[in-house]
Amino acid sequence: MSAEYGLCDLAVVSLRDTEQESDSGVRGASVNNSEFQADFSEDPRLSASTFRYSNGTVKAGSSTDSAVSSEVKLCSVHESELDRYCSTEGRLVCSLCVTQGSCEGHTVTQLAERATAVRNQLVDICEKMQLQALRIERFIQHTLSEKERTVQAEASIAREQVVAQVNAVREVLEEEEQRLLEAVHREEERVEQCLLTQREHWSKALGTLSNARTSLVHTLTHSTDAMLVSSNQEISDRIEEAEGVGKPKDTEKLNLNKDCSNSKLMLGLWASALLLGSSARGPAHLHFDECSISPLLSLSSDCRTLTFLPKRQRQAHPNNPERFDSWPNAVCSHSISSGTHSWVLEVGNSGAFKVGVCYSSMKRNGPGNDTRLGYNTKSWVFSHYDGDFSFCHNGQNMTIAVVKRPTRVGLLLDWTTQTLLFYDPDTMSVLHTVRQAFTEPLLPACAVADKSISILH
Repeated sequence: MSAEYGLCDLAVVSLRDTEQESDSGVRGASVNNSEFQADFSEDPRLSASTFRYSNGTVKAGSSTDSAVSSEVKLCSVHESELDRYCSTEGRLVCSLCVTQGSCEGHTVTQLAERATAVRNQLVDICEKMQLQALRIERFIQHTLSEKERTVQAEASIAREQVVAQVNAVREVLEEEEQRLLEAVHREEERVEQCLLTQREHWSKALGTLSNARTSLVHTLTHSTDAMLVSSNQEISDRIEEAEGVGKPKDTEKLNLNKDCSNSKLMLGLWASALLLGSSARGPAHLHFDECSISPLLSLSSDCRTLTFLPKRQRQAHPNNPERFDSWPNAVCSHSISSGTHSWVLEVGNSGAFKVGVCYSSMKRNGPGNDTRLGYNTKSWVFSHYDGDFSFCHNGQNMTIAVVKRPTRVGLLLDWTTQTLLFYDPDTMSVLHTVRQAFTEPLLPACAVADKSISILH
């Protein structure tokens, strides 16, 4: 922050603190004066230790006295001192012009009073310019810098994801690896260029704002009342320059497009390599948690099959905060927070089911969407209902076209790359893929509203 900003701060304090003081040196006038004081010790460019203005006359050390003219201007008509300002005609006038001359009946104020008003306006403007400069500096120093660090981190993660997947099928994906790395690099360069452009633009804007403010502060502190009041055009130009700077705003262009590292070819081969190899394993002894089973469902003796119950077969269950008491949901007891895992569910000819994952913190009591799989931010499911297949998350349904109705649905969860993949085990075709920054341990989750579904091993 430059020393001029401190100058404006002191101007505001001085103007307001001394608003009620009077200056006995003005000819018989009893008017409120403003006093503007500042400590120049922080700015080596200013030689005087303090300065002030009273009724428009700048007072300071000898250097300031010599810089500001104390010449009294006289009225060309009445040969009297121009000590008033006619707002109607916008010019300096004398007392005779008001009582006997062309300004009789006009709106007229004392020159010192008018100058004080102009100074106060300039102080307020400088305050606003200072705040704008602070916002721009914070945007440059914090937002843009943080964006740069974030982009670099995200680009690094994208590279790691690309390299990790390519290593699994290196022999057939070398060209794809190179293409994707170049795409990430281009995207990173694009964002870096946007950040550079933003940095340059707002640095120039900050310079323009600083120059305009410096000019106004100079006008404010080094002008007589007459010079100050007569500088309307110059003041307007500086204000217009400052208003043209605008406000900095974060945009999507400053973010890395994470889709730049996506590849259908890589995803399909990578999933096949994991599923057909020994690196992917289903959670040991995967079964449904009996405490979570909805009263609308029945659980088989081996805890692997869920069956939807008609109303006449439903039985009351003891209250349990772990139980889904309104929707036909259930979760498995084994949570996942690392490694690569896959499991398969037999859905048969069920006309209404959901299979997927959810956070262990997902609510289970009540009829709201926060307990309904696929309708909140804590669950991701592949759904079949009324003949249609879709992916559901946070209440958003994405229709999925299938060539053949699957009787089994497989899930592949790779925690390292934060990837959840739904596939058809019979055709090894990918049904849907999700890349999500999972922040909590995940539980395999299911819902069934028609017939049965089962966990297969």
